[in-house]
Parts: sequence; C-alpha cells; structure tokens
Amino acid sequence: MAKGVIDADEILKRAKPLTHQQAPEIQPYGHLVKLPIALAESACREGVDNLNQLLADTITLRDLYKKHHWQVAGPTFYPLHLLFDKHAEQQNELVDKVAERIQLLGGVSVAMAHDVVDMTLIPRPPKGREEVPVQISRLLHAHEIVLKEARTMARRAAEAGDDGTNDLLVSDVIRSNELQVWFIAEHVIDVPLTRAM
Repeated sequence: MAKGVIDADEILKRAKPLTHQQAPEIQPYGHLVKLPIALAESACREGVDNLNQLLADTITLRDLYKKHHWQVAGPTFYPLHLLFDKHAEQQNELVDKVAERIQLLGGVSVAMAHDVVDMTLIPRPPKGREEVPVQISRLLHAHEIVLKEARTMARRAAEAGDDGTNDLLVSDVIRSNELQVWFIAEHVIDVPLTRAM
C-alpha cells in the first residue's frame, strides 16, 4: 500500500464508536476546585453545599409540577394542565441556573434522581392521582420549603460576600417561586363559580 493511503479496514475501525469506556472521576462530589473568581474558599464551599440542597428541592418541585400536569383532573383540567406545565418549565430553567452556579463555585452539582430523592426536603407524593386541591396544597408546601431555604441562603451568601449567589437566589429563585405561589394559590380560594354571594 502506498504511503499516506489508509486501507478500508483501518477506516472502518476508526468509524466504530468507542463504547464502554471507563475512567476515574475527574472531580468527586463534595470536592471543590478553586476557580479564580475572587471569592474565599469557605464562601464557595458554603454556597455549593447550600445550592446543592436547593437544587435537589428545585428538581423535586419541577417533577411535582410535571406529575400534576399529567395527572390533573376535573373541570379545571385544561387551565391547570397548561399552568402546571409552564411552571415546570420555569422550574427547569431554575434547575439549570442553580446547577451552573454550583459548578461556577468549583463544586459538583447533584444530578441523578436517586441522589435527589436522598437529599430533598420536599415530602414524597403518592404515585397515584390526587384531587386538584390536594395537588395545589402539595405544590404550595413545596414552594414554601424552597422559599424558606432560598431566603436563608441569600442572607448567608450576602454575609459571605458571594454576590453572585445572592443575586441568583433573590432575582431568580425567590421571585420566580413567589410568583408561582400566587398563580396557584388563587385556584384554592373558596369563591362561588357562577353566582356572587
């Protein structure tokens, strides 16, 4: 074979995907990599730990919205089906922002469902369908958990000089969750449907 010419068997070997590869982790969960972001390592560690808890709870809240989106029933099915899906998508955006902040602080984001289940503070719902008022009550409780955490974490981040985490928590997490609480809480106000009192 001429120099510089590759035979067909060699080309086929190169085209085959390299599957079943394994290697050690490049950064174990719980270990920080110090990035040059002008923030003390202690502030980064506290931020990573707090944000991973919030991430687990935000993932759970997102999934709770998706569960209720699929399983909602009754006369308010259509508007709640759409609203729950919209809120799930907004929570998904928060999941991404929180996870990226963890990585930016030099940490490793919790990512897998079994790890989220081990960490979340939000009570686990049953597998089956529930009535709309129960679904909404469950969502409101989950929001309250997230908001309580986010407020405490925002104060601690501010005290540590972690302005980026504080801004994420206040501008994104708290404001988004408060707005979602308002939108779903209005569905469980006891008012007449067809005749004024």
